[in-house]
Amino acid sequence: MLRLLKKLQRNERGNVLILAGFAMPLIIGSAGLAVDTVQWALTKRQLQRAADSAALAGVYATVQGASQTASQAVDYELNISGNNPNSRNATGLPLTAADVAVSFPAAAGWANPVRVELTRTQIPAFSSMFLPQLTISAGATAATIRTGVYCVVSLVNTAATGITATGNGDINLGCGMITNSTSLTAAIATGSSDVFASPVAAVGAVPASNNWNGAELLPFTVKQDDPYAGISPPTVSPCKGNSNKLDVPNNGNVDRTTVDTAGSVVCVSDMSVNGTLKLQSATYYIDGGNFDLGSNANISCTGCTIILSNSDATSTDIGRVTMNAQANANMTAPSSGPYSGLLFYQDRRAVPTNNNANHINGTSTSTFGGAMYFPRTHLNINGNAGLRFTCAQFVSWTVEFSGNSGITNTINNSCNDGSDPNAILGRHVRLVA
Repeated sequence: MLRLLKKLQRNERGNVLILAGFAMPLIIGSAGLAVDTVQWALTKRQLQRAADSAALAGVYATVQGASQTASQAVDYELNISGNNPNSRNATGLPLTAADVAVSFPAAAGWANPVRVELTRTQIPAFSSMFLPQLTISAGATAATIRTGVYCVVSLVNTAATGITATGNGDINLGCGMITNSTSLTAAIATGSSDVFASPVAAVGAVPASNNWNGAELLPFTVKQDDPYAGISPPTVSPCKGNSNKLDVPNNGNVDRTTVDTAGSVVCVSDMSVNGTLKLQSATYYIDGGNFDLGSNANISCTGCTIILSNSDATSTDIGRVTMNAQANANMTAPSSGPYSGLLFYQDRRAVPTNNNANHINGTSTSTFGGAMYFPRTHLNINGNAGLRFTCAQFVSWTVEFSGNSGITNTINNSCNDGSDPNAILGRHVRLVA
């Protein structure tokens, strides 16, 4: 028996099997840990994606004036309540209110910040003997940030194209453009036009094009508020009728600076210019009529505003602006007063029809300084003869730039850096942390 035991002691067969048996727990544990690690990483990514989308949803609900609060929008996005079949819960994981924390941190440089933090407890499939449970967290902060200064604003809020740049000329705006159009072609640049404007933003989509010349494109952005929504036409005594027309015939010469009072409101029933007209630094209220510059027109004013309205508060008969390509105009808006920065103002009662579109043309010596506000009608800026603007803003229902010559908007420091109180500042919803 003793000999047998010594022989068995010297026998080395089966050692590998014994070693494998001892190593098996380590091998299985390593494989299990690898599987658990992959699962942890997947859950972390799902939570991060959900936190990102929920934070963005909270900010959009705030800035777009939705019926939901930011917290309600987060609930909707994550389906925290569990009874929303239309929820876009990006995790695919059931979440409860205890898993979600929503806060509104104060941070310089951001507006409307929303912070969403998600926490999920997970029991490892293989590593539970070492880690009974694992807490996985993810967080995201979204806010609106400034994205530049806009000088072209299209207020159309339907699926119609809001901004169109076409023709063969250069369009040098020195600022950004935005439209509230929800179209997939909300802002387009076609033809041989070269557009120099950045950023180009839209509530809908902005198709890429070489015509944009590398501009920053911001599709699906925040709706731009009407920058002049708080301004209304002055109250005047009705002045309709032929006797109140301001009509300057061919070769005519009218100097209103010797007739009108600076800073006053002057009511006329129509303004038709085919000769030379000098306007006072005043507000000219056109009661139901149009502002027309013929081919021989030569008009000038410093610090004037043209109001297109109607003294009948129930009427939608609002005039339009039409300028012939041969007309010569040098006009600037006032720098103070109720219409500071406004050169043309069209009443919001105007009905958007083809017959009510506004056309700005002019010679290469024409210069316009100030905002052109046509909130319910179309505005066409035609540069066939070359047009020059200074610190101009084009706020209209829809806007089109066309022509075969250049359109130039000269921006100075005050209206380029946002220090101008009339500057239209851009904003965009982004993840900031």
